[in-house]
Amino acid sequence: MHKIDLAKYNVRSDLIIENNSNEFIKDTYQEKDITIDYIKLEENNSLKKKKGDYITISFSDITDKDNFQNVLEVLIKELKRILELTNIKKDAKCLIIGLGNSKSTPDSLGYQTLKNIIVTRHLYKIGEVDKNYRNVAILEPNVFGNTGISSLDIILGTIKRIKPDFVIAIDALAALNINRIQKTIQITNTGLEPGRGIGNNQGEISFKTIKIPVIAIGVPTVVSSAVIVNDTLNFLMKKISYHKNNYQKDKLIPKNNVNYLKEEKELSKEEKEELLGLVGTLNEEEMKELIFEVLNPIGYNLIVTTKEIDFIIEKLGKLLGEALNNTLHEKRE
Repeated sequence: MHKIDLAKYNVRSDLIIENNSNEFIKDTYQEKDITIDYIKLEENNSLKKKKGDYITISFSDITDKDNFQNVLEVLIKELKRILELTNIKKDAKCLIIGLGNSKSTPDSLGYQTLKNIIVTRHLYKIGEVDKNYRNVAILEPNVFGNTGISSLDIILGTIKRIKPDFVIAIDALAALNINRIQKTIQITNTGLEPGRGIGNNQGEISFKTIKIPVIAIGVPTVVSSAVIVNDTLNFLMKKISYHKNNYQKDKLIPKNNVNYLKEEKELSKEEKEELLGLVGTLNEEEMKELIFEVLNPIGYNLIVTTKEIDFIIEKLGKLLGEALNNTLHEKRE
């Protein structure tokens, strides 16, 4: 197969966990079916990512009360960890920024989160405030297409005026795996680049650009058509492998109840070639490259999301809002 320059196709993931980062994982643990991975990167790392701390929380569901509460407890714990790693003091003033576009549901995570934040800065301007509450302000800069002003310029102007000690930026991310959509939370103190995941970078928001610490919280809400095609082909091969190895047992299980994703055995190279012809001989990276090369030039590499996105985004906004309130403000007796 000929070499493809993936840079021109924006083939990338906003998630550190999707960037061959296994060798960099410093700490990993599970809590009630939730997986937490902690990665610390130094300068000039092989991932070509910024130096700093990365925390990835992976879960399967937040739509019911119990799962929501379980993820919330883990998220509060990890938010407190990132504040400690970033040396944020308990009395440091915070500006929470909800990035994205409130008019586009998959991109409205920041907006939905801000709706649930306890804002206190105006109370500090009036008089004394209970010591259990931190000085917190919020900002929704919206997108360049709606305002004509880049998010970075709006943020810089606000910071110059209100002088917070640190920023928490919330944004929707893009993923390179269907399984990650709306089921992963990434927390990092390296900042972020809004819109980069879909090839629409609006400027880096980090200590380098705004001169105060930036903690970024992101959840992948969209995926490209090329990723879906690639994952579907992988699912197809996994399903065939499962049925091949569980033929007798399958007779007793209704087809709709078969969970083949846990199948560990892979098809052989010969079986993949027999199934998909020449395409079946490609490795994972070559397959992904080919699909992007096919869809991108003709404009069919669409950015898509799930059908229940409205409900999930509202839930995620509530989850992040409650977690931030419990992290930034001390619980009252």
